[in-house]
Amino acid sequence: MNIDFYAAFAIGLMGAGHCIGMCGGVAAALTLGMPGQERNNRWLYLLAYNIGRLFSYSIAGAIIGGAFAGMAAYSGYSSALISLRLFAAFMMIGLALYLGQWWQGITKIERLGQVLWKYISPTAKSFLPLKSPLSALPFGILWGWLPCGLVYSTLSWAAVSGSAIGGASVMLAFGLGTLPAMLLIGSVAEHAKQLLKNLYFKRASALLLLAYGVHTGYIAIKQML
Repeated sequence: MNIDFYAAFAIGLMGAGHCIGMCGGVAAALTLGMPGQERNNRWLYLLAYNIGRLFSYSIAGAIIGGAFAGMAAYSGYSSALISLRLFAAFMMIGLALYLGQWWQGITKIERLGQVLWKYISPTAKSFLPLKSPLSALPFGILWGWLPCGLVYSTLSWAAVSGSAIGGASVMLAFGLGTLPAMLLIGSVAEHAKQLLKNLYFKRASALLLLAYGVHTGYIAIKQML
């Protein structure tokens, strides 16, 4: 596994507070309208939902990774990938500023995803209330396309992975990083959820991402010179 895999996992892990804000309400809604006996199986619903979500992330990563690998090969592989890595570094810096609540410019990228989401959202909502854990799987697959600056920033790392498989693995790593926080939804781990949403925790995570983004950009610029 290369460094991008671990970086993507770290983005998911450190962006957990954002994930709770974006998808927490959706995950909590999984149990709404369930019969009492089904609520005892809420972990199965959450797990199926998140498996579906990670599947969509992996598909998006494969599409982006494969597409950009093809364009890079056509235009000059090495120089194109270095330029893409520089772009990914800027996206990482923007994401860090966003998570630290210092700059909200990355929300403009989220708005671009609304064009696709307005067609997907009605279908996703039609699955509610869920009748079984199995029905949470396609619900998660559809909800994985929810416009999210965190996801879009990580997709920039999938773009520099060099292949469809590489892009899928980067996005899978990101999804695995978000998984602990998302499985906390609806559980008794309130203290952990409060920590993930704490501003100081967010800013500490943001500073780590910022440092990594600056370092990556510096390496990319050195390779270009």
